[in-house]
Amino acid sequence: MIRVVYRWKVREEDFANFQEVWSRTTNHIHETMAGALGSFMLRSPEDPTEILTVAKWDSVENWKAFWVADNPSEMKGMREIGERISVTVYDEVDDFTRSHEE
Repeated sequence: MIRVVYRWKVREEDFANFQEVWSRTTNHIHETMAGALGSFMLRSPEDPTEILTVAKWDSVENWKAFWVADNPSEMKGMREIGERISVTVYDEVDDFTRSHEE
């Protein structure tokens, strides 16, 4: 498993729109791309314009198949609202998070 951390800069007045577009985008990617396992979003309390979106993939190969041109068309709507600062891939070593339903 891998986690891909996307760092964004989003103006406060654009955040609700960005969140809505991200939600549709991440669900579409999860439903249509092999190996895409979903994503979550984090927002800095110190700087509400700093957003992290963290995607989970079953393998770096499947993520690379999605990330073919370093600018996936699926993420176009997000890039129109926010500035993508960086993309970093991490191997998932362990995960002890639990769902709120447990």
